[in-house]
Amino acid sequence: MQNKKTHPSKQNIKIAVDNCIFTIIGKELYVLLIQMKKKPFSGKWALPGGLVGGHETLEHAAKRVLEKQTAVKDVYLEQLYTFSRPDRDPFGRVISTAYLALVPYQDIVLKTTEKYAGVKWQKFSDIGRLAYDHSEIIAYGKKRLEWKIGYSNVVWSLLPDKFSLTDLREAYEAILVKKIDKRNFNKKIISLGLLEEVGKSARYGAHRPAKLYRFKNKKYKVVEVI
Repeated sequence: MQNKKTHPSKQNIKIAVDNCIFTIIGKELYVLLIQMKKKPFSGKWALPGGLVGGHETLEHAAKRVLEKQTAVKDVYLEQLYTFSRPDRDPFGRVISTAYLALVPYQDIVLKTTEKYAGVKWQKFSDIGRLAYDHSEIIAYGKKRLEWKIGYSNVVWSLLPDKFSLTDLREAYEAILVKKIDKRNFNKKIISLGLLEEVGKSARYGAHRPAKLYRFKNKKYKVVEVI
């Protein structure tokens, strides 16, 4: 039953955005975090986020706080989910819309403002407990990412412009946390027509040079990959 003392017309509810940004470093999935200074989360790590301005859309706010807090900009953001648990923020009722993005870490130079103690890429498997409900947001983002790479070409946004089939397969393995059969994967990914060969190769230790590829089109496409 609605409490008469908190009638909707009298509520003081703030709207926020939080950014869940994934990348792959080596053979591992990482997420972008900032380190809090303010209590009660001093020293804790959190997702880049903040309140929405009075004249902003959610998307504009997400891009603004991401660039201001981490120096990451010009990345594609898509709405992930809205988190509205009444006790999710100790400073009052705050409803947050989370955004998801995938970036190649080679293109990102991180820095933050004096408001925060630090910014870093954190290995997904070592995240632990974060400020607010951000551990929950990241877990949801990881699950969404697992779904999306199975039915779309979105993994291109995690890779540099040129890559080997090994790089591509290891990106899928990092997200799914399981080994993928090399021969079947290579055959399937080539048959989809998403890639084109480029005229350079990379050498992996004592192994022979590997062919390099790039995506023909870096636009979202629904396609069964896994």
